[in-house]
Amino acid sequence: MPNGSALDAFDTRILAELQADARLSLAELGRRVHLSQPAVAERVRKLEAAGVITGYRATVNLAALGYGIRALVRVGRADYARMVRLIAQTPEIVNAWNITGEDSWTLEIAVVDVAHLDAVVSQMCLLAETSTSIILKTLRQHQVMLPRVKEVKDVKETAP
Repeated sequence: MPNGSALDAFDTRILAELQADARLSLAELGRRVHLSQPAVAERVRKLEAAGVITGYRATVNLAALGYGIRALVRVGRADYARMVRLIAQTPEIVNAWNITGEDSWTLEIAVVDVAHLDAVVSQMCLLAETSTSIILKTLRQHQVMLPRVKEVKDVKETAP
């Protein structure tokens, strides 16, 4: 963790369980990782304080909300401040990454239909050259990530 102590196997299991289902009660989480509710609550609090856990959210089906098309838009060299403003003002942008390479930005957008896609991308074209790819299928939306193996302490070293 950022405070200098490594995550142990309990912390790793807590992270795996919460990434799979952030709605778990502390009692259920404790049962799953074999810790008492107060012990698991303290570990979760420490993971949050250390910035390892940065938040909780619901994952939604964009198609069920009426957004039938998702696309990735690569944006070439654009004025940074103008691009940041456009991203802030465009609710269809689901994710935005400032990247290295030939493009400056990769944006994930969700739109209703092709006309909506054209309208959103046209705004980006005013700032820079773009390239758009429609997402056909999502094979992985949220991969559970755990610390690298060498960073996990043995449970025996840190048993509560």
